[in-house]
Amino acid sequence: MRTSIQIRSTPVGDAVFNASRQVWLAGLGAAVVTREWAQADAGKVFRNLVKEGTAVESRTFRIVGDRLEGSFTRANALWRQARHAVSANVKKAADTAVTLVQNNLPRSLPKVTLPAMLMPATKAPAKKRGAAKRVTKARTAKPVKRARKTATK
Repeated sequence: MRTSIQIRSTPVGDAVFNASRQVWLAGLGAAVVTREWAQADAGKVFRNLVKEGTAVESRTFRIVGDRLEGSFTRANALWRQARHAVSANVKKAADTAVTLVQNNLPRSLPKVTLPAMLMPATKAPAKKRGAAKRVTKARTAKPVKRARKTATK
């Protein structure tokens, strides 16, 4: 028995070869069309895309800014409430402490002086904004006393 290998072209193989060639040619055609489009119309399309992107960006910034402003307003209101509540509670506690001290300590206590190194440093009071400036007198020159040299004769 003799076996021989014959190469036959099958309709399926031809179809696959033709399909891959058509895909290749379609890719080349797409490249040419894209090049022509880029030369002729891409600038207009790009400018339109930039214009639309700018509009979306400005709307987004406005919306985010409005929400942030609302958040800051709410945060400031909560901060003021908390500060008021804390200062009211501290004032109430201080008033209670003063009342307890006044009611429970004797009226006259011995005076105690602290050494200078334990005394708290005092600061000059801070100037308030818009406070009126003090008018100061112009300084006049004081006469200078000169020592006379006595000549010894």
